[in-house]
Amino acid sequence: MSITTTITPELIQESITYSQYRNLIDELLQQGKTTGENHSEAMLNYTRMNVRRMDRWDKTAVVSAELQEKIAQIDAPQTWLVLTEAWCGDAAQSIPFMVKAASYSPLVDIRFILRDEHPDVMDAYLTNGGRSIPKLIALKNEDLAELFTWGPRPQVLQQKYLAYLEDSKGISQEDFIESIHLWYAKDKNANIDAEFLTLIR
Repeated sequence: MSITTTITPELIQESITYSQYRNLIDELLQQGKTTGENHSEAMLNYTRMNVRRMDRWDKTAVVSAELQEKIAQIDAPQTWLVLTEAWCGDAAQSIPFMVKAASYSPLVDIRFILRDEHPDVMDAYLTNGGRSIPKLIALKNEDLAELFTWGPRPQVLQQKYLAYLEDSKGISQEDFIESIHLWYAKDKNANIDAEFLTLIR
């Protein structure tokens, strides 16, 4: 267990709730924008799709009874701080599950910060040298000691992603991304659930 120097009480104070995150996305879309600096039509389309994904998972995400029980046994206040952006497809697929999981303990507060507004935090939690999101950092409220991290995607999917980067086998990026979202739809958060079971404490 380590204490991070990049995450401060002030940062936690400035972070936002899930409802605030969703409201921010809606407000930006109304202005023809998304989070970050790139407001291209492609990024706006990704963001619109992600709103639909989060809406769907908000209604359908299921946390296993085993994980519910483990989260309910948490005995000290924790903050789950998530680095994200509205245009990130992996974030839209997993964040609603994280939010639902956190709801099984009154001692867990899940909060959100935007990756591109907090490069110092992101650079402390790189994945294979990249600024991959979402990234969840679980912290003890008492001293901000790090309990665990998760992300940017379930391990089995991360391996699939790394294998694609090494050899695309002629599959276009567009087709590969579509296959990732099909994977999420079929998996129904089962792999995230299983990984959280090994991490929660």
